[in-house]
This record gives sequence, structure tokens and C-alpha cells, in this order.
Amino acid sequence: MGNIHILWVDDEIDSLKAHTIFLTGKDYKVSTLTNGHDALDFIKTNEVDVVLLDESMPGITGLETLAKIKEMNQHIPVVLITKNEAENIMDEAIGNQIADYLIKPVNPHQILLCLKKILNAKQLVAEATTANYQRQFTHLFMELNSNPNYSQWMELYRKLVYWELEMEKSDSPEMREVLANQKQEANAEFSKFIQKNYTKWFTDTVHKPVMSHHVFAQKILPKIQPDKSTFLIVVDNLRFDQWKVIQPALQQYFKAVEEDTYYSILPTATQYCRNALFAGLTPADIQRLHPNFWKNDDEEGGKNLYEDQLFEAHLKRIRKADVKFSYHKIIHLADGQQMVQNIQNWMKNDLNIIVYNFVDMLSHARTEMEVLKELAPDEVSYRSITKSWFEHSPLFQALKKISEKPVNLIITTDHGSVKVKAAHKVIGDRTTTTNLRYKHGKNLNYEERDVMAVRVPTQAGLPTPTINSSFIFAKEDGFLCYPNNYNQYVNMYKNTFQHGGISLEEMIVPIVTLTNK
Repeated sequence: MGNIHILWVDDEIDSLKAHTIFLTGKDYKVSTLTNGHDALDFIKTNEVDVVLLDESMPGITGLETLAKIKEMNQHIPVVLITKNEAENIMDEAIGNQIADYLIKPVNPHQILLCLKKILNAKQLVAEATTANYQRQFTHLFMELNSNPNYSQWMELYRKLVYWELEMEKSDSPEMREVLANQKQEANAEFSKFIQKNYTKWFTDTVHKPVMSHHVFAQKILPKIQPDKSTFLIVVDNLRFDQWKVIQPALQQYFKAVEEDTYYSILPTATQYCRNALFAGLTPADIQRLHPNFWKNDDEEGGKNLYEDQLFEAHLKRIRKADVKFSYHKIIHLADGQQMVQNIQNWMKNDLNIIVYNFVDMLSHARTEMEVLKELAPDEVSYRSITKSWFEHSPLFQALKKISEKPVNLIITTDHGSVKVKAAHKVIGDRTTTTNLRYKHGKNLNYEERDVMAVRVPTQAGLPTPTINSSFIFAKEDGFLCYPNNYNQYVNMYKNTFQHGGISLEEMIVPIVTLTNK
């Protein structure tokens, strides 16, 4: 602490000599002044780490000095020391971004604690976070190896996301690597779990999780109330960790009622998951019951053009046709700006569905644009871009506009994404699809250990695009490449965020209910 320089400004500084001696004894460098003018001159020519500032001084007051310090250098932490606890003074001080405040008379230990909080907080939090994760490591390891069921996997994933976010505070690259390895092990075990159980969920009527085609009936329609408009926001490709980083912005305006997760179906790709979400049907049943609304991967045309019609048919099928709803798909900035203008007019509906396509575009664009590769080279920056987008998005503006109204707000997604690293060769004929995390076709040649194969698609609720067609799904952090131009494609797609396969990040996705405060 010997290089920490404190400037203490108080017109009665001589009476605080015992305090300055105490701080000097703790290895702080302390400079003292008696008025705000001298303090401003001092800061112009000296490096100062923190200012202790008396609020009530003759000449220029503490609050006036504070405002001028912030104009000169807004990053210097200022602690206001005051006898006056008047609310307006506190409001003005906080508005001018004080780091803390103390009420006179102060004792040396109060000041020491305040300085530690300001100057050493990051280090202390990092040390505590690392120590806490070290204590939890064994518990997580035991849970991973205790043959968890589908609900325990959801809870495990939430814990891993919690620690992933917490470890951003840690300054220990070694412990961050330990966590990354534990998450990688979790994905390996989760892939085995899905491979063993997934097709059973389509015949078992009891022991199965809520999946894409169950979400409306089980998680959304029960929340619709006659005296409140419900807004359903489907942010395409929003992972649970991305939800957690946008949550604080929303908490200023809404209070959480329920934070939950559900299982996205395979393939974890928009045309399968989102159509299933709105239709309340598996893709196989959508193709069977609504052939005009379904297109397979190899067919021309948009694959998600009929979500509102599928939802309308869904309501009729479950005898809820009296639910008055609106449907809006936001793809371009202009669509979002129009939504901000109109959202309050939608309050007359029982349910307003807003499909917002930003995060999916981000993950796809990242594979094409070098600038985005630079901006999002890892999980931390991928979350950071999502957070920044949301806080400046028309979506957030629109939600703020309805936050004072009696509304239910449900935020969910269709699937997540995973950062891919390991390339696996797949050989197929000309009908084989081009997706990186799943493929279907008639004559697929692959290493069994690299994928989960579904040779009878209907067993996994999937259509059969052609006779003898089967599906394969990449597991963990793998991605599927053809031998042609193999190295070129590996270099292009390695370390990008993709979806369609089997991972915790893609399959266990958020569904959150909030209401206005």
C-alpha cells in the first residue's frame, strides 16, 4: 500500500492528526489540505488515488469541490465526510458519483475499512471468488458423477453458469482454466446422458422434461391473465448465461416471478425449435398436420415464415381460440423502432408475441466478419456484446415503456449456441445438409464416437426428408466438416459460436417470468 496516495481535505485537518498518523502507519501516503481551492490545484499537479473530502468548508464547499474534481478526473474516488445527513446533500453527492460517504465523527478504523472497500475491493473479491470456487469444486465434481437426471442437469448447468460469471471477477487464470475443464467434462457427461435418454422422452408420458413443443402449454398459457396483458419475448439464440448478463438492466423496471429453464429439441436450430415452440408439436407432427407450413433443410424458401399461423392452429387445437394475440418479428433496426412506437397500443391483447432476431445474427455474422471475431473471441466478450446490445436496443426501450403498466413479461428463446473447437469429418452424398452441428442424409459416413446418430428420425420427433434418411448431431464442442477443402473450413469455423447439436449451452435454455414493479 506504500504507493497509495490519499489526499485529505478538511478545514479542521489539525484535529485529525491522529487519524493521518494511523493511516501512515498502515503504509498509506497521506497529504493534507484545508480548503477546496488548494485541493483542486494539488490534483492538477499530483497523482492522487483517493480523496477524503469534508462537506462543510468555508469558501468552496465540499460538494462544489467534488463536482470540479469530477470534471478534472472522473475516475478519482472521492469519499465525502459530513456532519450533515440531509437527504438533498446525499442525493447531490451520489449524483456526483461519490465512492462512499462517512458521517462525522469518524474513527480511523472506519476510514481504513472505507479505503479497503474502494482500493482493494477488486482484489479481495477475486481472492474470495477463487477460494469459494475451490470449495465448491468437489461438490460439483460429485454431482457430475452421480448420474444426474434431466432436472438435476438443469440445476447443474445453472451452477456452472453462476461460477462462470463469478470467475470473471477472479485474477487467477489457473482457476478459470479449472472451471473451463469442469464445464467441458460436464458437456461430455451431458452428451452421454442425451444420447442415452433423448429418444425415450418422445414415448415416455411421465419421466421427461419440458421441451420446445411443451413450452406454450406448460409454461406460457397458464401465465395469461384476463386483467393483464402478457408480453412474450423470444430472443433467438439466447443462452442462459446471456440472460443472466441482461437481467440486471431489466431488474430496474421489473421484478422476477420465476426463473426457469427448459430443454430445446434437437436439432437446436431455429426452424426446428421455434416452429415446435409455436406449434406445440414436434417437427414430425408439424410436417404431418401442417405440410404447407413446413420445409426441410434442403428445400427452397424461408423455414420460419408461418409461426403465427402455427400458433393460431395450436390455440384452436387446445380450445384456447379466444386468446387474443398479436405476433411481431423484429429482424431489422427499423422494425425495432416501429415496435417502440407501437408497443403501448398492444396492451389490449391478452398475449403479444415478439420474436427478436439479434443474438442469432450475431453468432452467424461472427463466422463471416473479422471485426466480430475480434470483438467476441471468447465467452466473456460474447456475453459482453449481448449485454451492450440489449442495453441500447429498441427492445429494452420498448420494455421500459410498458414497465409502469400492469403486465406479465415472459422472456425465453428457442435454443442456445456453443463455441466449437474440434472438427470432425463427415462424408455424405449430394443430398446431405450443410449445417455444422447436425446433418441429415441417406449415406452418411462418420466416426461413431463423434456424433449422436438417429437412424429413425420419427423416434426423435423429426420428419424423414427422404427414404432412409438419418440425422447426426455433433456433441460437446465438435463441428462437422466435409473432406473437401477441409482445412479451409476448419480454420474458418473453429472457435465460432454454432448451434444445432448437443451441449448444455444449446439445449438448456432460459424461460423467465417477470412483472412490473
